[in-house]
Amino acid sequence: MKATKSTMIATLAGALMASTSVQLSAQEAPARHPTFARDGTVHVPAFDLPPSMFVSKEGADMLKARAAMPPFAMPDNLDIKMIRMGMEMVLSPSVKTMRSKYPVDIVEQTIGGVPTRIVTPKDKQPLANRVLINLHGGGFSMCADACSILESLPIASVGGYKVVSVNYRQGPEARFPAASEDVATVYRELLKRYKPSQIGIYGCSAGGALSAQVAAWLPQHNLPEPGAIGIFGSGAARFATGDSSYYSGYADGAFPPPPAPGSQPSAMMKTMMAYFEGTDSNNPLVSPAGHLDVLAKFPPTLIITGTRAPDMSPAAYTHSQLIKAGVPGDLIVGEGLGHCYIYSADLPEARDAYDAIVGFFQKYLH
Repeated sequence: MKATKSTMIATLAGALMASTSVQLSAQEAPARHPTFARDGTVHVPAFDLPPSMFVSKEGADMLKARAAMPPFAMPDNLDIKMIRMGMEMVLSPSVKTMRSKYPVDIVEQTIGGVPTRIVTPKDKQPLANRVLINLHGGGFSMCADACSILESLPIASVGGYKVVSVNYRQGPEARFPAASEDVATVYRELLKRYKPSQIGIYGCSAGGALSAQVAAWLPQHNLPEPGAIGIFGSGAARFATGDSSYYSGYADGAFPPPPAPGSQPSAMMKTMMAYFEGTDSNNPLVSPAGHLDVLAKFPPTLIITGTRAPDMSPAAYTHSQLIKAGVPGDLIVGEGLGHCYIYSADLPEARDAYDAIVGFFQKYLH
């Protein structure tokens, strides 16, 4: 039977009343429902977040193992040398696992005055006429050894690539754009042997952000774009921004949530952001995601993040902006996983990511 106008109005009124009752319930029981401030801020009640039903058993086990780990907070009085040593120690078990699972040959080499680490598959020739540049993570301030190993070994071993991992200048000793300049120097030298379309650039965390910054830097300095880039554990926008920086700070804890207005950032964030001191964070060479004219010159781009990573918002935003700019690429989001989950060689999701990275560069480098 066709509904009458009065019936439709009654149905709509009933729905509105139900909605109002839900809002009233939220006010009466704020511990169970979010409440919304006039400025758009959401006051989120405490809740339990179990492992995702879509995460692997290994991923769920990794979350369970964190129950035995003490809470971590970086002291304010540590100098950068101590911080770097501490980071290498923390990641040493992951490095040991990665070395055991992905055997490679490693040679230290200076290219154009910039220190690099050349990683090739063990006991076999790397792919001809293909080379990847790795830009290690570490908040633009640390992890030149461990992060380089964790990012380079699986890709060289699985894909058969020659990987040139760049030990670029970092803060607090150096300031932007020192890292971009170092990568451009190595890239310029590689162009003497390889075509631009035969070179890929990728990194995780700070290295992912730097990959985007380099993609913005090269055409502005009369250098051709590489064949493809990978932005992992990051986006082409400022780190610690967007929704994910908040909920990851409480649900994952690898990085603290952004400080409240008027308060000081954590010691970790101060250390990580020293490299950008005095730089406009909206500079297109720092955060190219906000500049479609810059993104339009990007090569095909692969982005990898996790649902519990602080970088998920910048990563998703970057991917959306690249679509607007007409740049081909893919976005991989690890369900229930945190920042740079590809560092964990025991995770099935990490191994899937290695295959995807290798396949992406195989598709676009020629």
